[in-house]
Amino acid sequence: MKFRTSLRYRVAFAFAFLGTLVSLVIASGLYVLMLDMERRLIAETLSTELGDYMRRFALDPDTPPPSSTMMHTFVISTPPDESQAILMQLQPGLQRVLFRRKTYFAEVREQAGRHFIVLYEDARIRLREQQFRFYLVAGVLIMIGLSAVLGFWLAGRVISPVVELARRVSGLRPKAHLMPLAKDFPEDEVGELARDFDDYQQRLSEFIERERAFTSDVSHELRTPLTVIKGAAEVLLAEGQMDRVRRIRVERIARAVEEATELSSALLLLARERKDQLTSSACDVEEILTRILQSHRYLLEHKPVEVRFETRAQPQVQVECSLLRVVLANLVRNAFSYIEQGHVQVTLESRYVEIEDTGVGISHTSLQRVFEPYYSAQPGGEGIGLSLVRRICQRYDWNIEIDSREGQGTCIRLCFF
Repeated sequence: MKFRTSLRYRVAFAFAFLGTLVSLVIASGLYVLMLDMERRLIAETLSTELGDYMRRFALDPDTPPPSSTMMHTFVISTPPDESQAILMQLQPGLQRVLFRRKTYFAEVREQAGRHFIVLYEDARIRLREQQFRFYLVAGVLIMIGLSAVLGFWLAGRVISPVVELARRVSGLRPKAHLMPLAKDFPEDEVGELARDFDDYQQRLSEFIERERAFTSDVSHELRTPLTVIKGAAEVLLAEGQMDRVRRIRVERIARAVEEATELSSALLLLARERKDQLTSSACDVEEILTRILQSHRYLLEHKPVEVRFETRAQPQVQVECSLLRVVLANLVRNAFSYIEQGHVQVTLESRYVEIEDTGVGISHTSLQRVFEPYYSAQPGGEGIGLSLVRRICQRYDWNIEIDSREGQGTCIRLCFF
């Protein structure tokens, strides 16, 4: 699961959501309770007033009914006059009625064929309800704002151990002396995570130590026999009495030794962690490319293939020259190995090298995987060349582009800048 916001904002949002939900529930409950209490109070007041008047009316029919600017009392006997006809239709009990273009609460009772009706105008009640609703909405909004602010502050306090752990983990580097994390965190989930990081540091440190030991052994143990084989091949080639078949075989041994030496050097350089640990110098791309084309011409023996090398610029690239040779050698070797006839066009520009051939090409499916380790588009290929090329290009921020059509050929462009 992928989250688009930070942990602090998610916790703050949870607080704000909870505060909003609680405030809405409380506000809704208060509003319903207010309406119920208001109705009960009105009913009790009107019932008391009407009951008192009915008792006084029974003793003295001429007693005046209770009346004010908000309250009106009627005693209606049949038949009523026209203005009071609507009041005669009211049923006993508390209810609302529209009378003379105003809305009233009405309490109705019947006694001795008379209708006793007390009306209470609800204009002020509706105004108070509107004010109460405004206060409730304002309270909900204030509660949401306070929940968000308080949630954001509390989220910062709650996740501060996680933030501190993330800060320390981001500063970890492979070192001889480990930096334990768990001792500074409590025995909770964060502390458990810190202990897991400590265990990971330990395993990573042991792995790096084994890798350093391996690369050191390779640098010392592998170079010695390669140097011996290279020297022996040079001595054999210097002899003038060797026949052509044996010379071809010794030359093949010499080329293999040179390629193995460059490959082992490239792998050792790539094993270094940072790019700034690599030495660099101004490498003449034209010179390196010329030597590579010459040394790989044996792959085109007995093939009707024309090699065209066009130099349009003479770029100097700041790079470890052995790594540049490995990249260019792999690209040229692929072009020479998978072509049976036609031509190979090598073009050197100021910013890139382009190698185009009329070989067998690469299928669309294989084209998506040519840079994967140990994958080969053609049967019998080792599948390590282009994967190593990609690693070197990534180290120097180079860009490599491949365009190929099966049965028509391949075009590879290596951009240095």
